[in-house]
Amino acid sequence: MSKQKQLSSRVSEIRPSGIRKIFDIACANPDGVDLSIGNPDFDIPEPIKEEGIYWIKQGFNRYVPTRGIAELREKLCAHLHETKINYEDMLITAGATGAYMLAIMTLVSPGDEVLITDPYFVAYANVVIMYGGVPKLIDTYPDFGLKAEAILPLINQKTKVIVINHPNNPTGVLYSYKELKLVSEIASQHGLYIISDEIYDKFVYSEEPFISVGNIAEDAIVISGFSKRAGMTGWRLGYVSGPKNVIDAMATFQQYSYVCANSIAQKAAIKALDSNMQNFVETYRRRRDIVCEGLKNRFNIVKPDGAFYVFPEAPGKDADAFVEKAIKRKVYIIPGKVFSEKNTHFRISFTTEEEKIKRAVNVLNEIAEEY
Repeated sequence: MSKQKQLSSRVSEIRPSGIRKIFDIACANPDGVDLSIGNPDFDIPEPIKEEGIYWIKQGFNRYVPTRGIAELREKLCAHLHETKINYEDMLITAGATGAYMLAIMTLVSPGDEVLITDPYFVAYANVVIMYGGVPKLIDTYPDFGLKAEAILPLINQKTKVIVINHPNNPTGVLYSYKELKLVSEIASQHGLYIISDEIYDKFVYSEEPFISVGNIAEDAIVISGFSKRAGMTGWRLGYVSGPKNVIDAMATFQQYSYVCANSIAQKAAIKALDSNMQNFVETYRRRRDIVCEGLKNRFNIVKPDGAFYVFPEAPGKDADAFVEKAIKRKVYIIPGKVFSEKNTHFRISFTTEEEKIKRAVNVLNEIAEEY
């Protein structure tokens, strides 16, 4: 008898995305209201599309340098300098998720522990597991803020990295200077790296300007990209800045994985950096207010100052039961357990038309009245 073929042990440790599960249901029911996925509903602005088309026709369709094309790197370096983000080098990557994977691959050895704020974007813990690390979750409930008493007890000799997402997915929380300073000081005192995913940095609704952890920590690894800021989700283009030795190692790993980021997307991104997206930001601010005002009387909500998500507490603190009722009424939302050890909340993505959002708000309130 031949030996039975086996998959790797890591397969059993990774769960499929709960977001995609609900999104698939929503796609099969287009007459419903899809509040499941963080996909900007505005199209890429015409000048950016035309720039991509131009370079396709010019034959710019081959491999490009692993670190990214010089024109885009230079423009991004100027942007980082202008925004006063501390860095020694930067790398163009296959999306922000690609940047995160390369960073974990570079910084985390098997058995190393990575602290991740909870709630968190679904990829963070799973990528750590994929590369043999151990995710440890920082409890940020109920206000989703960063507190020393939640972080310090998790740190030990195996701790290597702190991962934050700012503005946060799924909560929309924007960390204050005080919170970012706290994380920076803890990381410095304990010899930890900071990875900060700042992909939503252009979607900020507070009166205070956005502050990157890279403005505070000298050696933070800061990730961003073009998926949200320019609606280029399908073009898979991100970038990461940080200490030169870290970026050098990430570039080496990119050579043997993604090889290089999309050539056409890089040319188009040069144009995207000059695009004013403020009208889209104002649209999402208005949608956020519709959701928060519409639900505030029946739900506990921390009003988000960034990204395009709201993370209300489910009636009875049972997100599965609430989400199941919503799905039956064709409102597609994500239970909190997809993003967290807890399942008390649910995520709303307000990346759809206002009339649909208002219809969904009415349905969610009707369901809440049943409790």
